[in-house]
Amino acid sequence: MHNLGPFELETPFVLAPMAGITNSPFRQLMRRVGASVVVSELASANGLEYDSGRTRELLEFREGERPVGLQIFSERSELLVKAAQYIEKLGADFVDLNLGCPVSKIVKKGAGSVMCRNPVELGKVLSAMVRAVKFPVTIKIRSGWNAESVNALEVVRVAEDVGITWVAIHARTRAQGYSGEADWELIGNIKSKVKIPILGNGDINTPEKAVERLKTYAVDAVMIGRGALRNPFIFRQARELLRTGSYAIATADEYFALMDLQKKLLEMRSNARSALLQSKKFLIWYSAGFPHCKEFRQKTFSLTSFEEVWVYGREFFETHLEGRDFEFLKEDFLMGGHG
Repeated sequence: MHNLGPFELETPFVLAPMAGITNSPFRQLMRRVGASVVVSELASANGLEYDSGRTRELLEFREGERPVGLQIFSERSELLVKAAQYIEKLGADFVDLNLGCPVSKIVKKGAGSVMCRNPVELGKVLSAMVRAVKFPVTIKIRSGWNAESVNALEVVRVAEDVGITWVAIHARTRAQGYSGEADWELIGNIKSKVKIPILGNGDINTPEKAVERLKTYAVDAVMIGRGALRNPFIFRQARELLRTGSYAIATADEYFALMDLQKKLLEMRSNARSALLQSKKFLIWYSAGFPHCKEFRQKTFSLTSFEEVWVYGREFFETHLEGRDFEFLKEDFLMGGHG
């Protein structure tokens, strides 16, 4: 077992929060295939204050997701406090503050990664959140604003001082976005200097990398984002590799079982339009790197029926799963966004 803050986990592999991706159906799916903790996509504390139905929908979760954290963002301390209290009342296991988002429309308002530019003021915000609730408050940060202002260690020390439960570090600067390589040496260096649990994040696209980064940099957990979209079985495989030194490649039947479950979860939890869009996105991500994936992507985008999308998806994977070469899983993926 692995301890992460107050949680005792089977494995140290955590699903990263990803905007437009880590909704309740996908979080349930990833828990079924081995993610030890899941975190929601970011939700606006401002939207919650103004009673946005969309924001409340983003914060919905199911018992099968536990332990589950709900992630929020805002430039306003008082709204972050109120949002944390609301999430505690919902019964989530922890609240996570997004301090890493590089998107201009969020940064320009004073939220996301820009909040880490002033660690002293950030400490006041974090302290107010921690004092306002009884359950864990966690944060996700970047290494810094740009190459000239890498201040993650300073931010982590502030977080430790005010009682934050853990810090997840995506080791790229805000200026990098999702380009270049994540600086895991920085993560390891920070981990060696603090007592607060540290989760490492960035470029984990294979089970081998997940286990290697865990062991090499002695982090408390590894957070996986894009890698789970290319290979939805990465959490289970990383667990097997850590425990036994090897892992099994997913079979065709396992892919089909996962697809059937995801289809069912989307039908249960999403409106028709959202379910159709989510189905297209995930099937296209799963297909990336397979033969004729470009043609599959083009046709899938053109389909207008939920059932048609899943029938066509099954046909595609029935054709291409057997005899596949999984070397493509080691390539970069979705470099335009997400951890």
